[in-house]
Amino acid sequence: MLASTAAMAAESCRAPVPHGPVQAAVPVYTMGPVGWVRKADGRTWIEIDKRYQPALLGVDALQSIWVLYWFDRNDTPERRAILQVHPRRNPENPLRGVFATRAPVRPNLIALSPVRVLSVRENVIEIDSIDAFPGTPVLDLKP
Repeated sequence: MLASTAAMAAESCRAPVPHGPVQAAVPVYTMGPVGWVRKADGRTWIEIDKRYQPALLGVDALQSIWVLYWFDRNDTPERRAILQVHPRRNPENPLRGVFATRAPVRPNLIALSPVRVLSVRENVIEIDSIDAFPGTPVLDLKP
């Protein structure tokens, strides 16, 4: 019974499939940053927008978190259209689809990095490091 419930739940999450000659519009989703990556003096932290500070309750008890952020410096229509790359930009590596790589060019420029939580003070999470530029928009945090 659990398998059928899971299958029904998965089915309900799928986007409608257009049938016949009428094409359904592709849904568009909008989101905004909840914070930004900051770096200075050998330290790295995530500054959360003050309005989201209540969402940090309990983060100080976590050893690590996943940070989802936006590759904002790659956000152009041309770069979003790149669907195949040579991993690590090395032409000797076989061509791969971006979904099989960690390439920063992709249709949706969402990045994901695990980080170690060093401290939480008000709306600031000090972390060990992150492979993101200062000022990079943070979309979400996950335990």
